[in-house]
Order: sequence, then structure tokens, then C-alpha cells
Amino acid sequence: MFCPSCKHENRAGQKICVHCGAGLDLSCPSCGASTEPEERFCGECGKNLAGVPKTSATRDPRSYTPKHLAEKILTTRSALEGERKQVTVLFADVKGSMELAEQLDPEEWHRILDRFFQILTDGVHRFEGTVNQYTGDGIMALFGAPIAHEDHVQRACYAALHLRDTLRRYADELRIGKGINFAVRIGLNSGEVVVGKIGDDLRMDYTALGHTANLAARMEQIADPGKALLTGRTAKFVSGYFALRDLGEARIKGLSDLLHVFELEGVGRMRTRLQVPRARLLQVRRTPESERCPSEALEAQASSRRSELVN
Repeated sequence: MFCPSCKHENRAGQKICVHCGAGLDLSCPSCGASTEPEERFCGECGKNLAGVPKTSATRDPRSYTPKHLAEKILTTRSALEGERKQVTVLFADVKGSMELAEQLDPEEWHRILDRFFQILTDGVHRFEGTVNQYTGDGIMALFGAPIAHEDHVQRACYAALHLRDTLRRYADELRIGKGINFAVRIGLNSGEVVVGKIGDDLRMDYTALGHTANLAARMEQIADPGKALLTGRTAKFVSGYFALRDLGEARIKGLSDLLHVFELEGVGRMRTRLQVPRARLLQVRRTPESERCPSEALEAQASSRRSELVN
């Protein structure tokens, strides 16, 4: 296998180039599946890999994972390996990255991407997520594993909003300072994965990740520049905590059924689990009788009559 960075030939099966230290595992920018340098199409989702930057090699996780998060992962890895976990997957990438790369000097584009990846990594780690893969023009991140959090869906959404806003400011800088139209799309989905072996270098293997990750990647692909989309499965866990815009159902490649899609617009009014059902109860109580279903209207009339009798 030839290293995509220095072109040195390595033995088959190696993950790190023995000449320059770069990762040899390339990832599909669409679904995150592992690919080989000579492959023209992704074997997982069918994306055309022609022209995909070969900078998508996996970076050494020790170089970008904060020390306190690395310690958490390594001290709990024996309990994590082989465990089924509910996670939220986040994909983020640059819209039209190949076109931008062709317009700019390679060194300048490299500097722009370095800052971009730094923003992404800092934003994910801020909410104790883990960068699982670097793609040529974005990342795939996990929330809920290997560091377990019951509120992994909320953390992922907070991270998505933070990234959206921070990257908008970065895009403004590039547009005003360099005349570059830089825009990022974000997609989220929640589902189950199985945690595999976690190495001393923090590299980890996840199985049964395909469907969960693919839907997150699809959300990112159909999102408008500067927007964050999430599946209905993810939305049901954060309704009330975040302001969501219902975009209806969409036909997603590879799915037989329509998928409900939502746009993540901002932070909601609710902060705790108890507030969400309470707000829904208040909403029902405030609904005028004319807008209630027949059974609700009858119950309201009966309650009123009982009160009159008691008084």
C-alpha cells in the first residue's frame, strides 16, 4: 500500500506509514467507510472517489485528543470493549471543497483546512465527544462512546450549534478577507453501535456502525450550507430542549421508507427532563375547547360541572 502523503510503499495491512508516520486508513467523505487509495468508488455507499483529497488519512488520535478525555477512554476501555452503546453520530464537511481546492494555492488551502479542523475538533471535545474519523474535508464524531453520556443526543446538538455559529464567523472572515465562499454542512443521527478494541494509541474499532453513520452522512449531504439537519429519531430525544424546524419527510437513498427530517435552529426553553412533559401538559391545558378533540372537550365540561357541584 502506498502512503497518500509521501507515496512510500508500505506492507499490506499497516495502519501507519513507516516513512512519514501518516495514517494509511482513508475514509469515504460521504459515509466514513474505509477505502483504499486506488479505489474509484466507495464500497459502502457508492460515492465517486475521483478527485477526493488524499489528506483524509486517519490522524493519530493522541495528537488531537485532550489529555483528560484520553485518560477517561483508557481507564474505562476494558469495560467498553464489546459493549453495545447508544450514540449520536455527527458529520460535518465543507460544501464544494474540491472546487475550492482547485481555485486556491495548495498551501493556502492547507492553512484554511487546518484552522477548519481545529474548530471542528475543539467544538466536539468541548462537549466530550470523540472525533472518530477525519475525512478529506470534514469529520465524523461520536457522542456517547467511548465516553458514556446519557445525554449524548443533547451534547451532539449543542456541539452542532456551537460549530455552526463558530464556522459561520470563520466563513465571514474568509469571505471578507480572501473572497472565498466557505460553507459547512452538518448532519446528525442516533443509533446503536458495538465498541470494539481500543488501543493504547486511542485508535478504536466500532462495528455495526454502518446504518447509524450512513443516515448521519445523508443528513449532512442534503443540508443547505450553514445548516444542521437531524433525523426524526434524534429529534424525538431533544424536542423541547432545542428549537427544531420540521422539514417533513424525505426520500433517502438506500431506505425503502421516507425519513422524517428536522433542522436544528437553536436552543429551546427546556433545560431538564421534568420541564418537557410539564410544558406539554400546560400546552394541553391552555388549548381552547374549540380546538380540542371531542373526548378532551367532554372531559373539560365534566370537570367544570364537578367543580360547580362541589362549590
